[in-house]
Amino acid sequence: MKPVVAANSRPQGGPAFDETIWEDSQALGSQLQVLRERLFPPEAQKELRTFSTAETAKLIGVTESYIRNLATDEAGPIPEKATTGRRRYSLEQVHALRQHLTKGKTSYLPWRRQGEHLQVIAVTNFKGGSGKTTTATHLAQYLALHGHRVLAVDLDPQASMSALFGYQPEFDVADNMTLYGAIRYDEQRRPLSEIVRKTYFAGLDLVPGNLELHEFEHDTPRVLSSGTHDDDGLFFMRVASALQSVADDYDVVVIDCPPQLGFLTMSALCAATAVLITVHPQMLDVASMNQFLAMTSQLLAVVRDNGGNLNYDWMRYLVTRHEPNDGPQNQIVAFLRNLFGERVLTPMMVKSTAISDAGLSKQTVYEAPRESMNRQTYDRALESMDAVNGDIEKLVHQAWGRALK
Repeated sequence: MKPVVAANSRPQGGPAFDETIWEDSQALGSQLQVLRERLFPPEAQKELRTFSTAETAKLIGVTESYIRNLATDEAGPIPEKATTGRRRYSLEQVHALRQHLTKGKTSYLPWRRQGEHLQVIAVTNFKGGSGKTTTATHLAQYLALHGHRVLAVDLDPQASMSALFGYQPEFDVADNMTLYGAIRYDEQRRPLSEIVRKTYFAGLDLVPGNLELHEFEHDTPRVLSSGTHDDDGLFFMRVASALQSVADDYDVVVIDCPPQLGFLTMSALCAATAVLITVHPQMLDVASMNQFLAMTSQLLAVVRDNGGNLNYDWMRYLVTRHEPNDGPQNQIVAFLRNLFGERVLTPMMVKSTAISDAGLSKQTVYEAPRESMNRQTYDRALESMDAVNGDIEKLVHQAWGRALK
């Protein structure tokens, strides 16, 4: 006869669960570091590929022959020549060409002008797997490629955006080197300018993330219950205040929000001038988004009643990981467009092996060379990304009051 085991009894003899997952974390972290050093040796730095004459002309918005003539006349930056004899430009040289070509009223620099406010775009969703980080990273890179001064802020403790930019969060991001360092409530708070890092993308800086960001979620309830606050006010004002301190250096800030509705996400939404909500066109994801929207509305209403600024230049839904030949997905997309109208971006981010293949080496479609994968697949992914980000760029310029091209 088997002995009766109490319902709440636990197996004895094995390691406790917390010990097991700690050991697994250390083992996984160690192997990730080995893999990283294999891909990127300790002395190596991530570098952005160079661009052909045709790519350079497209980025600037001039003809390819014009760029060739400039190179022949040695006007502007001198590109390097590949072994094939073809000219290649670094992104720094592309930006220098923009400067060189800007004369009088003709400007190839899209920097914001006097009277145009800093654009802060919060990319968010309640459910993981919606392509939020992929969207935020590609958007930041696209805007930098097209001449804007961009600050990418990784507000997700999982720090996938930071990893894409070459920063392994547990090894390369020290204490007080995330946005938490600039929004914390104690005497260790520091200026955001001391936390911002340059990246290998000219014109694109990064505020990296790691698990330290969770501290803000723990600190805020304690501070709220104490009824005290410093010069930066309540929690929802702190991200906006930190970003304002570096506003003169940037045109656009792109925030990759955490995939949950906490104090960090609400702070980012209060700092934002625009919101981009990623949507995976599956019924479970759409149902989850419904809960996210309802909860966000209720919580932000309280914030607004306490002085939070929730007036946005624009808000859009972006369909991500779209499979054009998937009938049920297309039905959901049509359902969303019928419901939300123009608030659903017309271009959609397609599901593509080019994006996942690039991600294997911690790259994006904008970084990976075309010859590194199937060219048709690459071209489709790039066309999709450019269409999405081009529409968002137009929304940014429209918010600045510029005429659309």
